[in-house]
Amino acid sequence: MLNTMAASFFLGWAPILGKLAYRYGVNPFTLAALRTVVAALLLWSVFVLFWRREIKVSWSGLLGCVSVGIVNGFGSLLYYTSLARLDASLASLLNTLYPLWVALFLFASGQPLSSLTLIRLGLAMSGVFLLTWGVTGEVDWLGVTLMIASAATYGWHLVLGQWVMADVPARPGTLYILTAMACVVSLARVVQSPVNRVALEPIADPGWYAIIALGITTALSRLAMFSALRQVGGVETSIGGLLELVVSLVLAFVLLGERMTVWQWAGGALLVLSMLLMSKDPGLLLAQGNEPVEWKHEV
Repeated sequence: MLNTMAASFFLGWAPILGKLAYRYGVNPFTLAALRTVVAALLLWSVFVLFWRREIKVSWSGLLGCVSVGIVNGFGSLLYYTSLARLDASLASLLNTLYPLWVALFLFASGQPLSSLTLIRLGLAMSGVFLLTWGVTGEVDWLGVTLMIASAATYGWHLVLGQWVMADVPARPGTLYILTAMACVVSLARVVQSPVNRVALEPIADPGWYAIIALGITTALSRLAMFSALRQVGGVETSIGGLLELVVSLVLAFVLLGERMTVWQWAGGALLVLSMLLMSKDPGLLLAQGNEPVEWKHEV
């Protein structure tokens, strides 16, 4: 439970630190690459100094971690590109759609779709409508679409990660997943900058502080999350996911000065209700079986 709450707290900082980095000239692809590289280097340093014996994993386990890292790396590119176009509060709320994508992916793999899942889908769609309809000014539909796609990518990452982490210890699994993510997003950043593939755009010192802080919280959240993977169930995870959302909304209000309309609060309430009902969904509980799975947000 403590690991779940710690992971949620650190993850809640992601959209806030991302928006702060954007204020000081950081490109979304640069942010996704640098924060993941910082997190991976931090983990490698800790492993070399303290957990050297845990670095070794099987080839099959390594391949599984790499596959999870590739999916998660692609999702992080979608997330930070969308975050550059949306308020942090709206982005955080839209990202709570990931449990529904998990249910849809499980349905595609043969898991029956329960009536409660359909109700949750209806609540979530209504929530998204109110969130976008209540926006003051013009809606950035590209940003909204990218964030929904990011949630879908994370949903697939959870399903894939459930299979991989059953055979790989949590700490080395975290190390190799983050390393694969760093490779994917760094390559994407190089490809995205055809004129000057190596040099970074001018970044003010506060932008670097935000990048480093984001890298540290990324490493800490991943360690806490995968440490809790085998212990937590649906109820505890739902509470943790809500904590992450609360942290993001409060920080967006205090540090970024963001405000939401009444209609957006109503839409957010529907999304939260959909998350709470997740712990009662027989489809997800059956899919989890006897091994509880961490259905949490990862950016």
